[in-house]
Amino acid sequence: MAAVLSVDEAGRLASGWRAAGKRLVLANGCFDLLHVGHVRYLQAARALGDALVVGLNSDASVRRLKGPGRPVMPAAERAELIAAVSGVDAVVVFEEDSADALIARLRPDVHAKGTDYTEQSVPERGAAEAVGATVAIAGDPKTHSTRDLITTILTRFGQTAR
Repeated sequence: MAAVLSVDEAGRLASGWRAAGKRLVLANGCFDLLHVGHVRYLQAARALGDALVVGLNSDASVRRLKGPGRPVMPAAERAELIAAVSGVDAVVVFEEDSADALIARLRPDVHAKGTDYTEQSVPERGAAEAVGATVAIAGDPKTHSTRDLITTILTRFGQTAR
């Protein structure tokens, strides 16, 4: 299982990987209610390099990005699940709404985003280019989402779910 690290710990690890000549990939997201689309995204991101760090939005960040009632699971639990995904080397929770500061700190070779983006629409594109990272789109077509999963659960079980 991968380690869940602080931003500073992840920065030191990334420096060591760079010194060893490893190609570092950074993927990021909320990962609220882990589903197969998340796993496919992370596996495709890992295939782009030698090491994969996953940046995980903090609870406060998810609330700002996704709205009231989110996240469904707290950051510590989301981080533990992501750390258990094969191919993930480290997980770091970050407080900001974008991964710009995390990119500046880790200086990855590749910044991977899911297929709901294009290389031109990736919000962190400027930060990635500033550190010499390429932006890559990874994963299968966006046919899975946490929002849809929540809707399915509510539709099938409504208020009777316990």
